[in-house]
Amino acid sequence: MQNFWRLAPTAVSVLLTLLYPLAIWLGHGRVEPRLLALLLVLAAATRLPTLKLKRASRWWLAAALLLAAAAIWNNALLPLKLYPVLVNLGMLGLFGYSLHAPPSIIERMARLSDPALPDYAIAYTRRVTQVWCGFFVINGALALVTALWASAALWSLYNGVVAYVLMGCLFAGEYLVRMLVKRRHARLALQALVQQGGQHV
Repeated sequence: MQNFWRLAPTAVSVLLTLLYPLAIWLGHGRVEPRLLALLLVLAAATRLPTLKLKRASRWWLAAALLLAAAAIWNNALLPLKLYPVLVNLGMLGLFGYSLHAPPSIIERMARLSDPALPDYAIAYTRRVTQVWCGFFVINGALALVTALWASAALWSLYNGVVAYVLMGCLFAGEYLVRMLVKRRHARLALQALVQQGGQHV
């Protein structure tokens, strides 16, 4: 039960992020932007439990509240449409900083299932982290383009559907590459073992 209450804010934050583009599109023309801004305030509130632990959460909270304040003050939709850009910037900062101060994010995730990662796996996780940084740059740029120049429907379609499909494709592609890398290194290790055995004969 204690784990549930600890993970609940994160789960709510993820759910809000997933449903946010759809909510903005459905509310466009029906609900005033200053009321839709409450979604951002709610998303920011879910980060409150992590403020003492993560400095990045403080920056994210400040930026989210700034967008919400701009939407409320001007009763404008644009600040709300910039939220996916903020999410991508936040993820880019998190992944990018982990490259500057190892271990990388992907390495940390990999060590949860295999604490004793071989050297090739550490190099591979660093490369994957770099790939994700590239994804966040491109996805964030497209989110910005759709926010500034696309209709609310197209913005919602990209940020609420297409972006997640692309993310899923990247996950799937990385999994296939990972299996190939593991198989290749397992074969090389076996060949080295066989050669060592032949030398001792």
